[in-house]
Amino acid sequence: MRFVTFMLNGWQRIGVLNHDQTKIIDLQKIQSDRDMEIKIPDSLIEAIELGEPFIHEVTESIKWAGEKRLAEYSYDLSNPELKLLAPIPRPRKNIFCVGKNYASHAIEMGSVEDIPKHLLMFTKAPTTVIGTEEVVLNHAELTNELDYEGEIAIVIGKKGKAIKEEEALDYIFGYTILNDITARNLQKRHNQFFLGKSLDATCPMGPWITHSSLINAKELEIETRVNGELRQKGSTDQLIFSIPTIISVISQGMTLEPGDIIATGTPSGVGSGFNPPKYLKSGDRIEISVKELGKLTNTIE
Repeated sequence: MRFVTFMLNGWQRIGVLNHDQTKIIDLQKIQSDRDMEIKIPDSLIEAIELGEPFIHEVTESIKWAGEKRLAEYSYDLSNPELKLLAPIPRPRKNIFCVGKNYASHAIEMGSVEDIPKHLLMFTKAPTTVIGTEEVVLNHAELTNELDYEGEIAIVIGKKGKAIKEEEALDYIFGYTILNDITARNLQKRHNQFFLGKSLDATCPMGPWITHSSLINAKELEIETRVNGELRQKGSTDQLIFSIPTIISVISQGMTLEPGDIIATGTPSGVGSGFNPPKYLKSGDRIEISVKELGKLTNTIE
């Protein structure tokens, strides 16, 4: 299942995509006609917190509607009155981000000596998050070195601490795409990542969350294009620190909770890695695609 958060007629709702990914099935609308064991919330975080009963209820609801009636509860993605939001429009915590998790990216940002021996972590503020097709603010008063970083992100599905690597995948609700837009000058000036990574409206995420049951986390391929030009290409089998390792290391002294988001790192090909650099300009269009996760598309203000 692929879960979405969308806005329709001023009301935020959650739904799932149909099998060919052209329509959204409105879970609240089904709920109005079917007696469900649990109440479908308006927030995907709250839905994730319900755990397996939520997944079971969604599965049974779609069966109940059947192919013939499902159209009554669905909207075309092309509907001009419908707006896809980030799957989790306002995370409860900062987004966890893994730095330099592809060797080629670590080298393009420095040298072989910059390949980390231990997990390198930073975070992005919740106020950075926007959805697909939304405009990324350019913050021209602060930077002329705005850069893109296409990433695969994990969404945590259940509470856990000191998680073992061999059990880590059980804690994942699903996967989505994230663009870790970065002001490189601020990143360098402050000698740390937070300010350069946390400008408002600089973390596009989506277009949906694909449930973990549909994903082989070892074989996800990601591509980033700017104005149609392929800039980045990578795969999770190239990660220095695997997804289970990331979850295990973060959780050793910190509790992970449903709805927590972890960006797993970006491949080489970022704008600052070129000579001369290819920083983002007003009107630039960034497309990040992962076959299993869809396409995240945004334009620079």
